[in-house]
Amino acid sequence: MLFSYYQQQYIEAGCDEAGRGCLAGPVFAAAVIFPSDYCNSLLNDSKQLSEKKRLLLRPIIEQEALAYAVASVSAQEIDKINILNASYLAMHRALDALQTKAEFILVDGNRFKSYGVVPHECIVKGDGKYLSIAAASILAKTYRDDHMDSLASEFPHYDWLSNKGYPTIKHRNAVLEHGFSPHHRKTFRVTDPQLKLF
Repeated sequence: MLFSYYQQQYIEAGCDEAGRGCLAGPVFAAAVIFPSDYCNSLLNDSKQLSEKKRLLLRPIIEQEALAYAVASVSAQEIDKINILNASYLAMHRALDALQTKAEFILVDGNRFKSYGVVPHECIVKGDGKYLSIAAASILAKTYRDDHMDSLASEFPHYDWLSNKGYPTIKHRNAVLEHGFSPHHRKTFRVTDPQLKLF
């Protein structure tokens, strides 16, 4: 069972991103604020859930959250500021868009760029520990997948319907054969087997 909150003194928003290790498409992020006593036994890290379960949970999250927002940073912006800064920017944009302002931020991972003067806590594997981060991971992932699906028909040889922009063998080979699309991150090395994140 995931925790409902990290602290109860301030309005707490969970943040997570999706698409950091992709070759193509934006990085998406979401911020979610739940009531402090919120419970949902189905919520978990989006990577632990099937696509069907994620899509089932999305409207439940949107209905039961006190506030939520989803934002993105384009491939062109990623190339300018690097993927780490783009991930922070996407989360900041999601926080900007919240109808209820966060007074405390829970972030999945071990690093975050401060959001103004709002205190934050980084939680390693937080999407498997806190409901708000898990919910943010599901929203970021499903909205990003939808976005990549919408681009897929225009660029069928990259197989985005299947890989969502991630560096599968088929996707890498398609880039080597056809070159970059306007949605590819030009600063990512297609041939790097590790696809290191900078």
